[in-house]
Amino acid sequence: MALGYRQGHQVRIRTDEAARLLESLDSLRTAITIYESDGRLAHANAHLNFLFPFFPPAETLLGKPYEELIRMELAGGAIAPAMLAGGEQAFIARRLAQLRDDSTPRDLILADHRVLEIKSRRAANGQCVLLWTDVTAARAQHARLEEAIALTGDAFAFYDADDRFIMGNALYAQLAGVTLESIQGESYADVVRRVVNSGQILVDEPPEDWIARRLRGHQSPATALTIRTAGGHAYLVRDRATSDGGRALVFTDITDKDRAEKALAEQVQALARTRSALDASRARAEQQTSYLADLTRRLDQASAKANSAKTTLLRTMSHELKTPLNAILGFSDLMASLAGKLTPDQIREYSGLIHQGGNNLLRMINQIMDLTKISAGRYELHRTTADAGNLLWQARESFLARAESKAITIDTDACPAGHGIDADEAVFTGMLHNLLDNAVTYTPHGGLIRLSVELLRPGRVAIRIEDNGPGVAPDDLMRIQEPFEHAGAAGEHAKGAGLGLTLVKAFAELHDGELLLASEPGQGFCATILMPAAA
Repeated sequence: MALGYRQGHQVRIRTDEAARLLESLDSLRTAITIYESDGRLAHANAHLNFLFPFFPPAETLLGKPYEELIRMELAGGAIAPAMLAGGEQAFIARRLAQLRDDSTPRDLILADHRVLEIKSRRAANGQCVLLWTDVTAARAQHARLEEAIALTGDAFAFYDADDRFIMGNALYAQLAGVTLESIQGESYADVVRRVVNSGQILVDEPPEDWIARRLRGHQSPATALTIRTAGGHAYLVRDRATSDGGRALVFTDITDKDRAEKALAEQVQALARTRSALDASRARAEQQTSYLADLTRRLDQASAKANSAKTTLLRTMSHELKTPLNAILGFSDLMASLAGKLTPDQIREYSGLIHQGGNNLLRMINQIMDLTKISAGRYELHRTTADAGNLLWQARESFLARAESKAITIDTDACPAGHGIDADEAVFTGMLHNLLDNAVTYTPHGGLIRLSVELLRPGRVAIRIEDNGPGVAPDDLMRIQEPFEHAGAAGEHAKGAGLGLTLVKAFAELHDGELLLASEPGQGFCATILMPAAA
């Protein structure tokens, strides 16, 4: 009798536990329905009546076939017309199939625009559990994201935490030469192999080597590279990890920029080919130089009445105007004196050199105007949150052709994305271009330029551009930040108008930041911009 009592007590405990478990299911915000192997309802929690308020109480539905509940949904007008496009019988058949197949969740769109996701799970005893979850907000957010990337001018692709394709726009499919449906759920490695093997992308090495290098870059927090297609287009590809462990890829068309850089490289080559022709114009240029020297002397005499700082500025500025004016006057006189003998190619070359001299003058004047506005407190910044790492990558792309012509490597391994700065993006890009222009100009053939971004302390981001060029003496570092100052007449860093570092320093201070320089003769040159971090 004692044993029988204990056994009965255990049965009551198990029954009580089951009852408490079923009661706890009623508190869930997900509807749970359990069907026997013959398709009849064995249990439904209270949330089912929340999803379908016109249903009778859930306990009165027990024992009814799943098909009867589906027909009750239809009779109550709960189903959206779009779900019934193939007819009611086809709709019912698809719903009933979930009791036999638990592999694919299905969305059920209701007439009131709610979206329910139905997942099925089969138990070993033949029962089937259906989980009904309201995913209206998630599906709406997904639809808005799809519309946004469909409207952008860039190609977008998203991969999940398992590195499988989940979403992209039509531009990405067109670029890859595939359909979005054909690569749904496919791994990134398989997609890359498919695109490369199809010949959509031009590679300058064995395809497997290119694919392996691309997959290594895909594993880093953020990468950027330029690819060219068989159709003659060039794209900047930015590949970045997302917060949920997935990846986001953006393809930006830079075809026009790429062509402009190639045209510039061709002009540089043309200039090298015509150096011998420049000898004939030197006598004319020397006459113009003499005229400019005389003008400089007169300007010096006239400005002697002003204070010493203004005198130095005017004298130096007039000296810096000589070089572009020599080119403009010399080549224009040459074209005038030999107008009947010059070939069209020579005319194009000489006019290009005149245009280049004019651009140099315009650039110098713009720099002087910027410095004047800053000193007068009238320069207005348009500050936004900018990604320092991405801006360094973009600046590198602008100077890559020049660097490659001198076999210079521009290392960006230490330029991760994600370090936001509070800056005027256009002004900050100009600061980077000034520093990179110096680095590429003065780094010797086969040299190295390192770019890096680092969060030094809360509120400060350090952006460094470092080369292994000839360097300058430490005593000259303060002086070369002044207008029209150089590191010595014979030094490598004595080239140029001498305004670049002055502008970078002024703009850095205008951003509440600073410019730090470090160098030793023969030990390279390092420029660091400290910028305020974005809030």
